[in-house]
Amino acid sequence: MSRKSYLVSLLFSAGVVLSHAFAPAAMADEASAPAKDRSMMSRDQVTRILDSNRMILPGQGVDEKVKLHINGIDQWISIRGKDRRNPVLLFLHGGPAAPAMPEAYTFQTPWEDYFTVVQWDQRGAGKTYRANTEEAMAPGMSVKGMTDDAEQVVTYLRERFGKQKIFLLGHSWGSILGVTLAQRHPEWFYAYISTGQVVNGRRNEEVGFNYALRKAKEEGNQTAIRELEAMAPYPGNGPLTLDRIGMRSKWEMYYGGLAWGRKDYQFDVDAEELSPDYSREDLDAIDKGSLFSLNHLLPALLATDFDHVTNFGCPVIVYVGAHDYTTPHEVTEAWYANIHAPSKKLVSFADSAHMMMQEQPGRFLMHLVTDVLPLAQKAGDGAPAEVERDR
Repeated sequence: MSRKSYLVSLLFSAGVVLSHAFAPAAMADEASAPAKDRSMMSRDQVTRILDSNRMILPGQGVDEKVKLHINGIDQWISIRGKDRRNPVLLFLHGGPAAPAMPEAYTFQTPWEDYFTVVQWDQRGAGKTYRANTEEAMAPGMSVKGMTDDAEQVVTYLRERFGKQKIFLLGHSWGSILGVTLAQRHPEWFYAYISTGQVVNGRRNEEVGFNYALRKAKEEGNQTAIRELEAMAPYPGNGPLTLDRIGMRSKWEMYYGGLAWGRKDYQFDVDAEELSPDYSREDLDAIDKGSLFSLNHLLPALLATDFDHVTNFGCPVIVYVGAHDYTTPHEVTEAWYANIHAPSKKLVSFADSAHMMMQEQPGRFLMHLVTDVLPLAQKAGDGAPAEVERDR
């Protein structure tokens, strides 16, 4: 239910040309430009500058991309952190097949002072999609199969870094895998961090639709009213087609239910184009992987029902955007009220919708440090605290 597959592949893949930062001429070899002329920079130049500004010193830190062979296919992870002693945080991206790795540089770099952060391109997504045939990936394209994959990623990380426990952050579609994995192996995790939680797939559709229609009527947007009312009652009892979901997503996004105060998600698309972690070929694989994954996983996403999955054996921290109608915040808040766990905490981000880590990155970091990190520090996991010195 994140941007690339659940929204953008529905809205943009049908031939809409995205406006990118660089025209083809700007992508030419650097030698073709006048010496020291930075008015037109190639993608390679930009990514080099971005990468140099987030440099991790060798030795104590880690900056690696690792290809793991998991359940019959090659799967890619990125591992970045300033201090290997820090706790590991595994980020389960949304979608399905909406990898966070290409835009992670826009929000993740400060996290790396406190955590060893792992981005994993799931089966069917990004680098992992590009590394395999669709025929090889297809047998595991299910919640169970992808949770099995996630188990192997966690096992690798625990062994690689000598950690009994790590942090698990699930965002959007990734929150389905996150809940499932936290239920299977609570002993593996300091906490499950729920972000943009999918609680009930069909109820999400209903609440998001009603929000968009309400906002359209308040604004007198006759185009939106006509297009949305043509689908009523929504979602109804019948099958949900990509066209119907795309129309709901279009207007929910237009009214800020994905990124608050924004009518589209172009800022993220543009950021991906400059990703220091993705090649041009990796970027091209995103939409292909999204469409492949939707064909396999959309029914499972819509059938998700965690209404009564509320007993956890590890701490649970739930982050919601106060304006989120992609995974509606009120649905998540009601679910949170029924959670039983060793400890739990709910944080609402007042100026965010579904993409809190990008919309309010400073506050998101603050809560990772104040809500999440202490759970590992109590167990003695992490680098020594900073020493305050008078100057």
